[in-house]
Amino acid sequence: MHVLILGGTTEARVLAGLLAPSTKVTSSLAGRVAAPRLPAGEVRIGGFGGPAGLAAWIREHAVDAVIDATHPFAERISFNAAEAAATAHVPLLALRRPGWVPVEGDDWHEAGSLEEAATALHGLGDRVFLTTGRMGLAAFADCSQWFLVRSVDAPEAPMPARTEVLLDRGPFTLAGERELLARHRIDVLVTKDSGATATAPKLQAARKAGIPVVLVRRPPVPAGVPVVTTPEEAAAWAVTGGRR
Repeated sequence: MHVLILGGTTEARVLAGLLAPSTKVTSSLAGRVAAPRLPAGEVRIGGFGGPAGLAAWIREHAVDAVIDATHPFAERISFNAAEAAATAHVPLLALRRPGWVPVEGDDWHEAGSLEEAATALHGLGDRVFLTTGRMGLAAFADCSQWFLVRSVDAPEAPMPARTEVLLDRGPFTLAGERELLARHRIDVLVTKDSGATATAPKLQAARKAGIPVVLVRRPPVPAGVPVVTTPEEAAAWAVTGGRR
């Protein structure tokens, strides 16, 4: 049994650890983070060259099942995986952590894209805490607000003219996030609905500070691809050869 995990998330690392003792596991990482946390089992870094390249790799390495455990916003690789799995005739599963749900006291403004998020900022605040990652900052390049951009690796231009970059990696704490918001006088938060518990404290901090949140909705999983929400469910699916 050879399972290919399209990874890069905490859930993907946990899943590899669950499978590796008894199953051949290859985790594929995109290579966008300079020093990724490596999972158990074999690891490959870099792209496949689109769905045709991924399908060829699946065949060449006798992959029996593919699990898409990428970030909820890694839309392109998810659709490439769906096409490649269909071409190579192997089962595909999506592992997606649940999205965030607003609670009493939240002031959320949903957006369908980073561009919509940039437009939604008008009138919400002048000092923005932007936690959408280092990719896609061009969507905010024409904004006049001051931005605190937090990412694991340094972002590249184009980006807003008034930007301070904070390089950091979660998990984050509620106390730390509240102190950060206060220290930088943040009055609006922009984030993606990643659903990660490691980064959820920023939402709690925004709620307690009465700060509005612009939340970018996650893209849909490709049609026809089954979805589970925990590494344990994905591991159980894998050991049955992709049968649920």
